[in-house]
Amino acid sequence: MSTEQRRPTIRPAAEADLAELQALARRTIDASYRGFLGDEGVDWFIGSGASDTYVRDELPKGGMYCLCEGDRIVGFSVLDGPTVDLMMVDSDHHRRGLGRRLLSHAEETLFARYSAIRLESFAGNTAANAFYEACGWSRGGELDGEGPAKVEYTKSAA
Repeated sequence: MSTEQRRPTIRPAAEADLAELQALARRTIDASYRGFLGDEGVDWFIGSGASDTYVRDELPKGGMYCLCEGDRIVGFSVLDGPTVDLMMVDSDHHRRGLGRRLLSHAEETLFARYSAIRLESFAGNTAANAFYEACGWSRGGELDGEGPAKVEYTKSAA
């Protein structure tokens, strides 16, 4: 297999991707969110179906993109207005540059329409927050709201 064939691709999500995207979200939340949401929070979120519902409801809006290696989805992003609303890479595929590729795609897509973009992250998600900062995002303050504390990140077009 050539290097070009192994290069990850990004494409708009389709209805046929729903089950695979929902499973990826559940796996990622289960593997990566326990450290800052706790076992009870993660088990409730997955068990309640909230994760599956979010993916199902966002898919038809047209702002969801799949990161693929071959025909397997290994990550996805959800873009909503000037916001990267969600970004996940399957935990088995972390630390391979895939998150940077997916985030770069989100930035390019959003900067084509907006001069300033944003995202939110859980304040306790130190790995994701370090990643965003390493990718040039500026951390703002904590956001008010229910549930676990979140912080806002912003980035402006160069």
